[in-house]
Amino acid sequence: MDHSLINLLLEGNVMPETQSHPVKPSAPWVRIPDGTKVRLRTDNQEGVIDGLTELVTGTGRNPDGRTQYRVNLGDQARTLVVEDDLLVLVDAEGLALILKQKVEFRRLVTQRLRGALGDDRFVRPA
Repeated sequence: MDHSLINLLLEGNVMPETQSHPVKPSAPWVRIPDGTKVRLRTDNQEGVIDGLTELVTGTGRNPDGRTQYRVNLGDQARTLVVEDDLLVLVDAEGLALILKQKVEFRRLVTQRLRGALGDDRFVRPA
């Protein structure tokens, strides 16, 4: 199991402060880990979270008030998406699908995400 990812999940979102006036989230934010398979709500494309991008300007941000997820849609296509526009893909047991992670880690991530997101945000792959 990847201990750096476990630490990220247990400690919450850890990002360096690069803004002079950071926006404080109203509640603790549970970040969707890199490698998690997701579906875009807008056009049903499926991809994989491959990081965060911190924004200086623009609308639509994650609950941390300063980032968007980078989603790899395949064929070198990437897009920036806010958490509200994502659905988490799950397997037959309801566990989040995360690349190269064992079931124990996926179970931990799923529990944390289910505590932060509604049940309607977890769907089976197309």
